[in-house]
Amino acid sequence: MIYGLTLKSLWNRKTTVLLTLMSIALSVALLLGVDHIRREAKSSFTNTISGTDLIVGARSGSVQLLLYSVFRIGNATNNIAWTSYQDIAKSPQVAWTIPISLGDSHRGYRVMGTNQNYFQHFRYGKKQPLKLSTGVPFSDVYEAVLGSEVAAKLGYQLGEDIVIAHGGGQVSFASHDDKPFKVVGILEPTGTPVDRTVHVSLEGIEAIHIGWQAGRSTISAEDALGYDLQPEVITAAFVGLKSKIGVFALQREVNQYRKEPMLAILPGVALQELWALLGVAESALLGISAFVVVTGLLGMLTVIWAGLNERRREMAILRSVGARPRHILMLLMTEAGLMVFFGAGLGLLLLLSLLLLAQPLILSMTGVQIGINFLNHENLYILGAVIATGFTVGLVPALKAYRMSVADGMTVRI
Repeated sequence: MIYGLTLKSLWNRKTTVLLTLMSIALSVALLLGVDHIRREAKSSFTNTISGTDLIVGARSGSVQLLLYSVFRIGNATNNIAWTSYQDIAKSPQVAWTIPISLGDSHRGYRVMGTNQNYFQHFRYGKKQPLKLSTGVPFSDVYEAVLGSEVAAKLGYQLGEDIVIAHGGGQVSFASHDDKPFKVVGILEPTGTPVDRTVHVSLEGIEAIHIGWQAGRSTISAEDALGYDLQPEVITAAFVGLKSKIGVFALQREVNQYRKEPMLAILPGVALQELWALLGVAESALLGISAFVVVTGLLGMLTVIWAGLNERRREMAILRSVGARPRHILMLLMTEAGLMVFFGAGLGLLLLLSLLLLAQPLILSMTGVQIGINFLNHENLYILGAVIATGFTVGLVPALKAYRMSVADGMTVRI
């Protein structure tokens, strides 16, 4: 009986109730959305590189080295000599290495110079290898393999020519248009910065910069092939070891390298440092979202409390037909609980809709893969806590109504 009466009471005040539901829905969607995006961003960052024991680059900060070498965010403060890289690669502890060279771009996408080891040894996610959706890895100086997003957004197909620009900006006035690269392969989507990268050979990077003076090259593409295209410097290198036991010994050896200042970092440790830096911002966002939920619940409390004066006659009539004070108490608490329950459900639907719409946009703008499976155990606990709090908040006006007598409801107030 209480449940049916509650639904009729809510329907009778549908406009006010709908506004309250929207307020609660928005606050719940914000709280769960912030928490979900935080978790998904952390998971996306963690899955970007896997199976790499060390990342070696010029001496700077560990987070900075991680950001520009793995996530293509920012730029290197310096390069490392090719001879220094070879010394590391020849170490008896090293199983494989992947040299990378950064600094150029193509229509806003980063260009990375590397070698065949990249396609053989680079791993992401749970040690998943890179796979080509079409084509083959580059084997010639002027060949390129595109990440899936580059190919999809720019509409490239195999056999088309692309021009690399000097620098990493969206717009460049110094293009290597005299040395175009032919697209020979397109990688399958990975949900990592690999999707937004143009991959070419280290020799290709050297070829486009030979004779580069005052924003243009003085040597043709054919003539450049006659030069020694072994790089003199690279940006960084990914290193895989034969045994994990030797990782700290090699890291110390690289950090104490005498010929030039270098830095070796463990990707997992650097990622923890990165999230430690972002921890304050995460906590602040969650705190703000929690306060928004509290504001929504207080708004509901205000609506119910303010409506009690108008509903005095309703409560008195219910009392006169046999309703006990506890029935009035249960009625108002059930109203509050149902509003929070339906508001939370509406918030879930709103969050799901927003995630479906924003998922491709977030991926294209930030490279972070946001899933839509946000109903984990912790979020269910949060929802339960919000609904339980809604019932508790409803207790405040319910106690006021509990104390109201039949005569109070029948008295005309001016």
